Amino acid sequence: MQVKLLFFLVLASLLHAEFINKVENSNFTLSQDALNDKTYLYNYDRLRLRSDYIQENFFATLIADGVNYYGDSYTNSLDFAYIKQQKSDTPFKTQTSFHTYDNGAIYAKLYRLYTGYEDDFNRIVLGLQNITMGVGHIWTPTNIFNPVNTYALEPDETFGVFALSYTRHFSDTSKLSCVVSQRADDSYKYALQYKAYFNFADFGVDILHSDDTDMIGYEIEANVADTGIEARSEGAYINNNLGEFFQGIVGADYAFVNGITLTTEALYSSKTFPYSQILLNSNSEITPNLVNSYFYAAVSLTYSFNIYLDGSLLYIESFNKNVGRFVAPNLTYTLNDYNSFSAGALLEKHSDTYYFKWVLAF
Repeated sequence: MQVKLLFFLVLASLLHAEFINKVENSNFTLSQDALNDKTYLYNYDRLRLRSDYIQENFFATLIADGVNYYGDSYTNSLDFAYIKQQKSDTPFKTQTSFHTYDNGAIYAKLYRLYTGYEDDFNRIVLGLQNITMGVGHIWTPTNIFNPVNTYALEPDETFGVFALSYTRHFSDTSKLSCVVSQRADDSYKYALQYKAYFNFADFGVDILHSDDTDMIGYEIEANVADTGIEARSEGAYINNNLGEFFQGIVGADYAFVNGITLTTEALYSSKTFPYSQILLNSNSEITPNLVNSYFYAAVSLTYSFNIYLDGSLLYIESFNKNVGRFVAPNLTYTLNDYNSFSAGALLEKHSDTYYFKWVLAF
C-alpha cells in the first residue's frame, strides 16, 4: 500500500505539467484458419493514446488503449474466449471487461503508466512498466517479466508489470539493476542483474525469485573480431512448480552492404511440455518457457528496398514433427510520417493467419 500511495502521489503532482501527446491507430484486417478447419474473417482495431512528460531529470508516461474486435464468427469462437481469459499479473486490473455488441466486442486497457527519475548514474522507475532482460532477438529465456512472443501478431505487445526498478551505472560499461514487482495474488517477484564489459564482450548475470519460480541466468554479447558479426548468447536455469530445466539461446546478426540484415538464433530446452499442459498453465509466469520441442532454429531476413518499402521474413524450425515450422513474411510501405501499410502472414502447422495492417499516427 505504501508503494501504491507513493506512486499516485507522484502521479498527482504531474497532472498540471505539460505533456507531449501522441495518438496512434492500428487497424488489422485478418483471415485466420482455426483448428476446426473454419476460417475467421474479422477486424482488429487498437486506438492508442500516449502522453509523455519530461522535466529536467523527472519523467512520466501514460499509454492507454481502446480495442475493438469486429466479426461475430471470431468473437463467438473458442480462440476469442482464450484471449478474453488473458490478464496482467498485477495487483489491480489493467483492462475493463469485454463489452459485446451485435457483431463484435470492445474493451479498454491501461498499457503503461509509470513515473521516474534519471541522471548520469541512476535511473529509478515506479509503475506499470516493461522490464527487459536477456539479449535474444527471437527468444529470451531469462526474461520472466516481459518476454517477446515471436509467434504473435505483435510480438512486442506484452502486459505491463507493476514494479519498482532501479539501475545504477558504475561506469559506461557496467551497471547493476534491481526490480521488485507485485503480482496479482499480492506476492512479490524480485530480480537482480549485473552487466559489465570484460576484454572482448559484455557479460551479464540475472537472478530472479518469486513464490513460484527461481531463476539464474547469464548474458553474453560480443563483436566477432573485425567481421562485423554481432554474436550473443543467454541461458537460464529455471526451477518452477512445473519443472526444473535449462533453456539457452545462441545467435548472431550480420548487416550486408546491400541492405540485407541476417539474424540467426537457436534455442535449446532440456525439458518439453505437451500442448495440453501449456494450455492448462496459460497464466503461469513461465508460460513463454513452456516449449514443445527440445531444439528450435530460426533465420530472419530484413531488407529495405527503398526509403518507403521494407520487407522481412522469419523462419523457425522446431525439429519436432508434431510441432512443425513457423513462417512469417511481411512487407511494409511507409507513405509518410503519419501513415504506413503492411501485409503479411503467420504460417504454422495448425493455423495460418493473413493480415493487412494500417497504422495512422499523429
